[in-house]
Amino acid sequence: MTTSNGTGPDRPLLHGVCAAMSSPFDDSGESVDEGRLRDHVESLVEAGVHGLVLAAGTGEFAFLSAAEKDHIFRVGIDQVADRIPVICQTSAITSVDAIENSRAAIDLGASAVMVLPPYFEGPSERGVLYHYEKLARAIDAPIVLYNIPAQSGFDITPDLYRRLIAMENIDYIKDSTGDLIRLQQLLGIGGHVLAGADPLAPFALMAGSAGWIWGAANVMPHECVALYDHITAGRHAEAMDLWRRMLPANLYFWDNPHEAEYNSAVKTAANMVGRTVGPCRRPVLPMTHQGRVALQAALSTLPVNGVHRDRLVFREWEDERDWLVQMTDHAGVGRARPKGTAR
Repeated sequence: MTTSNGTGPDRPLLHGVCAAMSSPFDDSGESVDEGRLRDHVESLVEAGVHGLVLAAGTGEFAFLSAAEKDHIFRVGIDQVADRIPVICQTSAITSVDAIENSRAAIDLGASAVMVLPPYFEGPSERGVLYHYEKLARAIDAPIVLYNIPAQSGFDITPDLYRRLIAMENIDYIKDSTGDLIRLQQLLGIGGHVLAGADPLAPFALMAGSAGWIWGAANVMPHECVALYDHITAGRHAEAMDLWRRMLPANLYFWDNPHEAEYNSAVKTAANMVGRTVGPCRRPVLPMTHQGRVALQAALSTLPVNGVHRDRLVFREWEDERDWLVQMTDHAGVGRARPKGTAR
């Protein structure tokens, strides 16, 4: 018999609820807050998540310096203390940098790395194959292919996936296309598929996914773990009853009429339910009052993390406006510069 965090005879190392963790900042959004980082890691581990993903899309990796990513990896791995697997997102545009990033994360104790195809004027399919082949030969740890074509500009198609998982060390893919047909195509090919589209969560698991890399776990980790336990135990009616209460927030994160970006909505929700992670880093701006009220309503249905609408914490617009003005006033002056760099 395995525990909820154990791999078991039929479970791969990476399975279940792998929380794509928000990167906690101080109130200015300009500095990683180590205390909040450790507290957030601990709250997710205590809630029973099966894995932790550091500095991925939900972790605002594109807004982090190399030193900040290294700091998040070091602190996160230290705080987890081998209780669950830690996946570090180590993508880079060049193959050499991706290899160096991945080796450094593994040396720190990462259980696996997650890597995008090279992005922004990136290579064709031949170049992507080369990139992953060089990486797979250079490290001795599981590699998670990170497929989010809407953001990266490159789609790991089922045909390409078939060739990639034939490589040693490439056993997983995080698929964030939001296409259930695509997900089932990948499942039919083999390897281990980790679903990355929040609104498809229960259906992806029922279809055969090993689990999720899930940003909403920052907000509702207990519910995410309970959903996994219900489905894997065959309690589908209970799972769908729980999912109906989780769905409003998951739909809001994915798409909403208030111009709230995914990371901003997730961080706002995490702060609302008492998991202090600070704001997103500019130029991603705080949510509007209207958006916060709608998010309140979505969160109020959660059975564990839900709080009555009157008790959810958010700033009224006048407070929000003053805070935003003050924060923007000091934009770009609060982040420490490395010694010896020119202004």
